[in-house]
Amino acid sequence: MDFKMQTTPTPTSAITLEKASFFPRVYGWMALGLLVSAVASFALLSSPSAMKFVFGSNVVYIGLILGELGLVFYLSSRVMSMSPAAAKGAFLAFAALNGVTLASIFLVYTAGSIASTFMVSAATFGAMSAYGMATKRDLTGFGSFVVMGLFGVVIASVVNIFLKSEAVYWVTTYIGVLVFVGLSAYDTWKLKRMAETPGYGEALANLSILGALTLYLDFVNLFLMLLRLQGRRE
Repeated sequence: MDFKMQTTPTPTSAITLEKASFFPRVYGWMALGLLVSAVASFALLSSPSAMKFVFGSNVVYIGLILGELGLVFYLSSRVMSMSPAAAKGAFLAFAALNGVTLASIFLVYTAGSIASTFMVSAATFGAMSAYGMATKRDLTGFGSFVVMGLFGVVIASVVNIFLKSEAVYWVTTYIGVLVFVGLSAYDTWKLKRMAETPGYGEALANLSILGALTLYLDFVNLFLMLLRLQGRRE
């Protein structure tokens, strides 16, 4: 019998290796995105002139938020057809832009409460994401429920811009926490299912960026909702 050592992986084994490294890459890019956001926030806060430019004009600030939303929608819809380098660049650009707009929380809340809330958010997100990765249950029905809850929170929040109701504010905050806790588990589970789908074999690099973006958004929104609840104002 010929026991020659195989020096190059077969296509099947290569895809298996890709799948094995999928979630480490997702969490790695997510962590890098959070780091880029933090650096962008602190860079803005260290420059009074930049802060005045961003926060001194509603037109600029709203324009940045709209640009951020546009980049999210573009990346979410086109990431699988982009080159891996373009997908990574767009994700990091979004993370930097989001860091600039998120710098406003340092003007409202104390640094200590932001740090403690970040730790609580990280622990909660980590536990729910681990559950989503490990569970054998089908979370499709649960996912539909939390996605409907997300739409409800978004619609109520937009309406409350005009109503300015404190009751609606707190109701959407508590529901928002539950929604993003649920999404942390569901989106992880959904990504696991997608990575296991044969058709995604060679596209796992781009899928890891989509996964990083999805979980980044879940984490950041969970953090912001919890900050509303336990953040101490300046």
